[in-house]
Amino acid sequence: MTTKRLGKGLGALIRTPEKQDISPAGVTKISISKVKMNPHQPRKQFDAKTLAELEASIREKGVITPITVRSDGEDYILIAGERRLRASKLAKRKEIPAYIIEITSEVEMMEVALIENIQRENLNPMEEAEAYAVLQGEFGLAQTAIAKSVGKNRSTITNALRLLQLPPEIKKSIRDNKISAGHGRAILAMKTQAGMNKLWHLILDRNLSVRGAEAIVKDKTDSKSKPKSKQKNAAIRQLEDEMITILGTKVRLNHKGTKGGSITVDYFSDDDLERIIDLLRSID
Repeated sequence: MTTKRLGKGLGALIRTPEKQDISPAGVTKISISKVKMNPHQPRKQFDAKTLAELEASIREKGVITPITVRSDGEDYILIAGERRLRASKLAKRKEIPAYIIEITSEVEMMEVALIENIQRENLNPMEEAEAYAVLQGEFGLAQTAIAKSVGKNRSTITNALRLLQLPPEIKKSIRDNKISAGHGRAILAMKTQAGMNKLWHLILDRNLSVRGAEAIVKDKTDSKSKPKSKQKNAAIRQLEDEMITILGTKVRLNHKGTKGGSITVDYFSDDDLERIIDLLRSID
């Protein structure tokens, strides 16, 4: 089985051709012109600035970490290392060090590419989620099998796939690193697209932490679940909502009529407290 082979590690898949320049570590120098792109490359975005920096490094020091390929007749199909390959082309390199591994199926190639990217922490959360979706939908792997092959818990796979349910503009903001995957999961709890978009804009406008976003979701959920007899009147609820929007965290208003009352403001870390204090200081 594929996952059993992968479980043995990359070294178990590497082969060393007899007629090529091979290092003691099993690395082979291959012609860049013979390397074809992987149609199932999980990574979709390549930052121009960091690619230029990698190009400069390759010009100076060469490619330190080999790419990973599989044979395709006299050519090779890239499995992992597209940034290194692109930068090497920009640096006008003719050859590149590579691990040539024995892979017989498209699903196994996808898994190895995904594992390599995850281990190097190169994927953003949306690219990772989309890769899991390809393994699940196109190749028919169950979430348990995906989790085993990439060395993660099944719940991690499930949570990643849930991000694909977000509206397109919110998924793009995760892809662009404007919000985190944690923010995305908090947004999903709003259930409706209108609610998701409202919380998303609030996160961006107020620079909310994940905990702050979760507090707003919890406050909305709690207010809906309370019996009507225990709900606060509309005016008090409106004031609470206004303060939640301003402070970006959970706020409880305990109004006692003519006797005054109290305001409770939640914070979740020293940084969150400092953020709230700065907001209060900025109020005219």
